[in-house]
Amino acid sequence: MAKVEPIQLPLSKLQIGITVKLPLSWKNHPFLFNRIKIEEEAQIELIKSLGVPYVILLSGEDLIDEGEPEVDEVEVEQAPEVDPVEQAKMQVRKSLRLSQKRFIECVNESRSTFSKIASDPEGAYREAATLVENILEHMHEFKDPHLALVSAGESDSSVTQHGISVAVVALMIAKSMDLPKSDMRDIALGCLFHDIGKLKVPENIRRKKTALTASEANFIKMHPNFGHDMLHKTGLFNKTVLHIILHHHEFIDGTGYPDGLTEQKIPIVTQLVSLANDYDEQLWSNESRSPQIALGYLFKNHAGKHSETLISVLVKLLGIYPPGTIVKLSDGSVGKVMMTTQSVKQPQVWACQEDGSQPSLRFLTQEEVVVDSVLKRDELKDGALKVLQVDNGVSFYFSGME
Repeated sequence: MAKVEPIQLPLSKLQIGITVKLPLSWKNHPFLFNRIKIEEEAQIELIKSLGVPYVILLSGEDLIDEGEPEVDEVEVEQAPEVDPVEQAKMQVRKSLRLSQKRFIECVNESRSTFSKIASDPEGAYREAATLVENILEHMHEFKDPHLALVSAGESDSSVTQHGISVAVVALMIAKSMDLPKSDMRDIALGCLFHDIGKLKVPENIRRKKTALTASEANFIKMHPNFGHDMLHKTGLFNKTVLHIILHHHEFIDGTGYPDGLTEQKIPIVTQLVSLANDYDEQLWSNESRSPQIALGYLFKNHAGKHSETLISVLVKLLGIYPPGTIVKLSDGSVGKVMMTTQSVKQPQVWACQEDGSQPSLRFLTQEEVVVDSVLKRDELKDGALKVLQVDNGVSFYFSGME
């Protein structure tokens, strides 16, 4: 019997109802398995962000002929003169997919680096240095980079995923302050490794959802020392990077750890990472705070712990509706902010109706629609919760329109 050749399905043909297999190692994508039954548009968007030219069609071939080709493909191939509004939407989609793809690649490369730090420290350092240069290159691609919402598809933030997101936020602050590129390299490298010491903390303590005991909390607070000692032994990391790793939980009022340093003894690069780390940690807290509420938490509960100048820069970068914020739009639909824009009330949103129907990526600056209000998780119906992937967590990567 002749062997049936697998069907290589272009990404433009992806649609709800079919089952596909990704032509990737499980390490290189955020899904639980390579075999995926597509049940929602969000899965299609995530697959398109992975950078693969096709997927293997496993079932649902009869649905393909019924599906309409993607508007983007038709416009590119058949219409030499693309409508400016549609062209802008295409650019936003492309930019968001690229941000998602790069974020996942960075997380995977960071994970590889972590796995070598003990057995091959020089190789790990080289990989980390290359990763830092790539991250900086991604940021400097755009004259005016924005923060875009990305996700590794995890409900809990891994050490590597957290490190990349903190690096992105910290570098955006550093860029706004015109810090030299040498400082940016140290910031990025420090961010990548700042929580590596947590790998020496038992997983049952690291991932505990309930309140920690006093001894467990003290164990967690040792992770900066563990990480510093681990990297100091290699003799490869400079003093600035090691300072960031050891003191990324210090506050300018002296209430941080491990040494209770005050502002005068904390270099600006370490202060900057401390703020970015503090903000990102609020995004993954047990209370599942939204990006906007997390920012409010810093103002209310950590006032005086970070430089007012740094906080003002962070607020300007995040905008009124930071990526990941759940919002209600003036036309009655709901959405999740995907990328900040110059028009603060008209960000790019992944939106749907209140029941989760009609999901789409919307370019509000091209519509007469604005954000009306911010919503809490419990204000959404189950359909919208699923479509907007509210429980996926919030991480950031660079994006832009230039």
